Amino acid sequence: MIYLNNAATSWPKAEGLSGYMKEVFQNLPGHGNRATLTDHVAERTCRNYLAELLKVRDEACIVYASCATHALNMGLLGFPWRDGDIVLTTAAEHNAVLRPLYFLQKQGKLRYHVMPVDRSGRLTQDTLAQFLKEYRPRMVILTHGSNVTGAVNDAAGLTALAKEYGCTVFLDASQTVGLYPVEPEIWGIDMVALTGHKYLLGPQGTGALYVSGNTELTPVLTGGTGIRSDEDEMPDEMPIHLEAGTQNEQSLSGLAFSIGWAREHPMNLKRTLGYIRRLEKVLRVLGCHVAEVEDMRTPVLTFASNSLEAEDIGDMLAGGFDIICRTGLHCAPLIFPAIGMPKTGSVRFSLSRFTTEEEIAETEEALKAVLL
Repeated sequence: MIYLNNAATSWPKAEGLSGYMKEVFQNLPGHGNRATLTDHVAERTCRNYLAELLKVRDEACIVYASCATHALNMGLLGFPWRDGDIVLTTAAEHNAVLRPLYFLQKQGKLRYHVMPVDRSGRLTQDTLAQFLKEYRPRMVILTHGSNVTGAVNDAAGLTALAKEYGCTVFLDASQTVGLYPVEPEIWGIDMVALTGHKYLLGPQGTGALYVSGNTELTPVLTGGTGIRSDEDEMPDEMPIHLEAGTQNEQSLSGLAFSIGWAREHPMNLKRTLGYIRRLEKVLRVLGCHVAEVEDMRTPVLTFASNSLEAEDIGDMLAGGFDIICRTGLHCAPLIFPAIGMPKTGSVRFSLSRFTTEEEIAETEEALKAVLL
């Protein structure tokens, strides 16, 4: 099998993770305060690893989540909205952003406006400046990297511009953490959502929300915390303020293992992006429309054919050549008109550090067989 769906979830995982997880599940559970199990080598928690990864000085700013969707909901539904608040987001956003915003707008807690993106799926400084001036928003929420095209936004530059208007900035780093630096304190970002099962190579059911010390959230979930059990409300101190219930300790420990492994075995991103350009060249020769992405990008490409539906291409690649990819709208329905793709969606290839040159050569031949 050739697996080209890493933007959905990574496979294979960090080398040795399955054996480590087996060992973890055989160990005694963590302490009753719901601190995650320590890594069996480094004696560090997953929170330590995540804080270091994001260059965050105070690890109490790292709140565990089950996934990026959970983290985004915690940040949006728990934010102290005021009457008349406006939010700006982009046409490249995942439904994990769009649906909570729609839910809050329907409740009358805010109004949101969708900013257009360029042909690569990237938000430009000029577009953001125009919308900031017109709407004076309370928050700007945007993806760091498009899960459809792979285009990476200039998060630091866009944040600096938004801060000139006093905005809270919320970054969805699901597609970039593990590939590119994500540095919220240095960039001045207020909240960052991330997931552990994509380019961090960890288990599903893991993620986190970074919350700056200047941002106060109301807990979306309340319940047991293991401390201050005599109080009626969640404890004030972070991160337990937002962490109700028993955490996914075993999987979070596995995420810590994966982050450590990836640090010791850095990805050759230049090589992997070279494979993306090879596939794009073949697809253009075959008459496909390929989303054009310049400058910084993740190892993702999206394309459409004039003669075949995306779903049919995916079925033929899987059934005839054992190549696994993703087809459809990729949970980001607003981006397709901007990048010139059909409203029904596209075919997406997303590579990983484990993708080989031989697999790319086989994929090229399979594309010729399907599309010629």
